[in-house]
Amino acid sequence: MAKVLVTMPDEFLNKVDGLADVEKRTRSELIREALRNYMRRLSKSQIESASKNAQLLDEILK
Repeated sequence: MAKVLVTMPDEFLNKVDGLADVEKRTRSELIREALRNYMRRLSKSQIESASKNAQLLDEILK
């Protein structure tokens, strides 16, 4: 597994660590899950956008 260096404000990191502690997970697990959710949401948004664009194009071409 690769290691990645990420910089963030101390206050934000403290919130991340607090949440990880509450959820009994490591900081890395929490950040990986957050990124998975972000990518999943982004992918759904891109699919919806492509579908809307296809509908608009279809209406224009009629």
